[in-house]
Amino acid sequence: MIKNSIVSLLVAISFSFQIMAQQSATYTSNLVDYQKALSLFNNQQYLAAQSLFRNVKKNAKEDILQSDCAYYIANCAVRLNQQAADRLVQDFVRDYPTSTKRNTAFVDVADYYFENSKYPHARKWYDKVNEEALAKKEKEKFNFNNGYSAFAVKQYKTAKKYLKRVENSQEYGSQAKYYIGFMAYEGDDYDEANEYFDQVSDQERYKEKLSYYQADLHFKLGKFEKAIELAKERLESSDEAEVSELSKIIGESYFNLEQYAEAIPYLAEYKGKKGKRDRNAKWNNTDFYQLGYAYYKQKDYENAISEFNKIVGGNNAIAQNAYYHLGESYIHLDKKQQALNAFRNASQMSFDLKIQEDAWLNYAKISYEIGNPYQSAPQVLADYLNKYPETSYKEEIETLLIDSYITSKNYKEALKLLEGKKSFENKVAYQKVAFYRGIELYNDTQYLEAETLFDQSLSEPRDPKYTARATFWKAEADYNLTNYDDALVGFKQFDAISNASETPEYFNLDYNLGYTYFKQKKYDQSIIYFNQFASRRDVDRVRANDAYLRLGDGYFVLSQYNKAIKAYENAIEINEFASDYPFFQKAISVGYIGQSSKKIKDLEEFIEAYPKSKLRDDAMYELGNSYVKENETEKAMQMYNRLSSEYKMSSFVSKALLRQGLVYYNGSENEQALNKFKKVARDYPGTPEAVQSVATARLIYIDLGRVDDYARWVKTLDYVEVTDADLDNATYEAAEKQYLDNNTDKAIKQFNGYLNEFPNGIHALQAHFYVAQLYYKKDLLANATPHYKYIVERSQSEYTEEALSRLSQYYLESKSWNKAIPLLLRLEEEANFSQNVIFAQSNLMKTNYQLENYGEAVSYAEKVLKNSKIDNKIKSDAHIIIARSAIKTGYEDRAKIAYTKVEKVATGEMAAEALYYNAYFKNKEGKHAASNKTVQKLAKDFSGYKYYSAKGLVLMAKNYYALKDAFQATYILESVIENFAELDDVVNEAKEELRQIKAEEAKTNSSIETEEN
Repeated sequence: MIKNSIVSLLVAISFSFQIMAQQSATYTSNLVDYQKALSLFNNQQYLAAQSLFRNVKKNAKEDILQSDCAYYIANCAVRLNQQAADRLVQDFVRDYPTSTKRNTAFVDVADYYFENSKYPHARKWYDKVNEEALAKKEKEKFNFNNGYSAFAVKQYKTAKKYLKRVENSQEYGSQAKYYIGFMAYEGDDYDEANEYFDQVSDQERYKEKLSYYQADLHFKLGKFEKAIELAKERLESSDEAEVSELSKIIGESYFNLEQYAEAIPYLAEYKGKKGKRDRNAKWNNTDFYQLGYAYYKQKDYENAISEFNKIVGGNNAIAQNAYYHLGESYIHLDKKQQALNAFRNASQMSFDLKIQEDAWLNYAKISYEIGNPYQSAPQVLADYLNKYPETSYKEEIETLLIDSYITSKNYKEALKLLEGKKSFENKVAYQKVAFYRGIELYNDTQYLEAETLFDQSLSEPRDPKYTARATFWKAEADYNLTNYDDALVGFKQFDAISNASETPEYFNLDYNLGYTYFKQKKYDQSIIYFNQFASRRDVDRVRANDAYLRLGDGYFVLSQYNKAIKAYENAIEINEFASDYPFFQKAISVGYIGQSSKKIKDLEEFIEAYPKSKLRDDAMYELGNSYVKENETEKAMQMYNRLSSEYKMSSFVSKALLRQGLVYYNGSENEQALNKFKKVARDYPGTPEAVQSVATARLIYIDLGRVDDYARWVKTLDYVEVTDADLDNATYEAAEKQYLDNNTDKAIKQFNGYLNEFPNGIHALQAHFYVAQLYYKKDLLANATPHYKYIVERSQSEYTEEALSRLSQYYLESKSWNKAIPLLLRLEEEANFSQNVIFAQSNLMKTNYQLENYGEAVSYAEKVLKNSKIDNKIKSDAHIIIARSAIKTGYEDRAKIAYTKVEKVATGEMAAEALYYNAYFKNKEGKHAASNKTVQKLAKDFSGYKYYSAKGLVLMAKNYYALKDAFQATYILESVIENFAELDDVVNEAKEELRQIKAEEAKTNSSIETEEN
């Protein structure tokens, strides 16, 4: 048993020794491989080393060997930049928490990243290091590396913390001080920066770097002489970029020392800074301001302006200062429009209240001198006084304010400003402004509104001259409103005013009185005044011609035919108007003084001499009648036939047919007479000629004993109610009496009663006409319309022309262009009065334009302009239609000519439009300065017309930009956008122009904000 036990023990011991020997061999082999791997690692053969470390770790049983292998595997991964590197390091730290290499792993990885300039990665691993476990030497390196890594990623607070720990280190101290100084510099702590930079300034390695920073530091510390000295020392050895920065330091230092001449070349040498996204170097608004101000102080205003006006969209103290001095520079060069915008901009900023007040004062004064496109000059002056009530310039500005109410011509706005102001000077201004506003309304044919303004002017009778003038123009308004009695009183009152003869209106007083009496049918009185007017030598030919025509008419009505003939002859001799009317009237007058043969001769001559006269059908009718009186019935019949053939639409055709019937009747040619009478009754129902034809035909039928034929025939005529004829006549005559007695409301009621009872009555045509006229007189044109329509839809009559005129007027006022056109065409063709022809043609011109029939519009405008009788208002309408049509159809050369003509005769909004296009065409021709002068005139004289004022400003902005003045261009466009928001098309154009300019200017000015940045 013992033996067996011993044997067993020996066997066991032998087996154990075999296992131990095997383990020892394996361990020895792993150590050899580990050393090989370590050697590969130290020789930077990281991939091979990593592979061998993995084999060793796989076979090793010892914890230490495994942890060391894991450490190096992770370290190799870091150096090989493998994706799993961070995880491997973290795994090592987690799996081997007691490893002595744990802290070293963090340091090694961090140092590796540091040495390869991967500072964000380095910072992450340095944060994991246990500082307490580091040796003193290792701590210095750790603090510097960690601090510099934080510095590199701009974590200045952390960087400073670690670098401060080694600022006295022999190895790292100089570098740490440099970087601490640099961080202080970047943080604007210039004293600390200077302190640290001074500590390393004697070291050669930092001298080059520090020279720029020290120059800049001294500049920022306000030590400008030292900054200049240091920067100049560095200039020669600097590259282009640093030369730019040093020049800026030198230039700004001289600027701050108020040595502007010395500053200019250095400020100009600066190249600007690069932006974050835009790598092109740019100046900013401060850079432009400093160079501009330096030029300004040297009285070099052209160059000052060139720099100041590059400051686009500035809104700070520097911009306010720049815009103020920009305005001053413009004033020195007598460029007041540009100065206006600059001072206005400075006055809208409150960074420096003294500059703001001075800018306001200059802005107000210049507004008075040249006008203001944004506000009326009176508004600007009044706003200045409201803002600065205690100003020492108060008396001067108040004087300018009163005068500006007149000179601005913005009377509508001026009236609002003057309302309630009690001083004597303001009341004098109110009288004048109300008068001129009344004239504006009068010229726009708003006579009722104009009369109200003349009354307001007369309510403040401060200046006798304007009292007289307002009295005259109030009478003129009454005349145009057909209030002839009131007009006469007004003209007489004007004549009685002592200084009326000193006014421009006095010259035409006799002419106006003549016309007023003429309209009142007081022809004997009108003759006196027309004679007084026409006999003066200084009367213009057109009015003299017209006066002789009215004289002739007055004498004619009073049956003073010889005097009428003489007046008509005078009119023919002057020949400013078409002479057909006086020639015709003269022929008629000759007949009335018993010279029948001369009348016939004159009428025959008239018919041949005036083939296009509107009176030619009148002449034919009169000539036919004259032939009848001379028993030349054959000639009479031929003339009546000619009239009917050549003028089918003439109101004289029915009269001529009636006359022919009467000639046949008087010659006992009853059948021929009946044919004519029946034709009149059939073709011209309801007319006086038709009524007379029926009455005469009745006599013929009675004479022939054919009463039944008459009865059957009359029943075919729906306007003849034979059995009610007496009642018809009586009802009509009752209404007519009220009309003749001027009882308007009663007349309207009775005429309507007549038409209801006798819709096809004998006098239906006259009743419709009179009731329409009564409604018109009461300004109830809509009520008058169906009655005028009744007339124009019937055969030609003496009422047709007036009805066509009134009905077309109604459709024009309601903008029913398509309904108005056929009536206007008829009026143009059928009218006997030249004024109605002008009315038709001028409105055909306008309606065709509204309907975009530009060719027809131009054709009628040209017709209108051929008429010598038209006034300036109609002339300007015609030229403006030609101009607008040319613009719409792309014929700008023609538009330019037409607008030039408009400008000569137009007033009000049309004049503003013409001036705008004057500026527009100059802009297109590249005459930018001349274009701006025209816009300035538009702003000064027509600021009340906002649309064209705003369009003019956009044009001005384009001109200024073409003239290299970006400030003026952008400021004007921004003002348009701000002040004219209701004008969508103008504002949209301004926004697009502004966007384009800012995009272009942003290429060189980093202060400009655009949609892109």
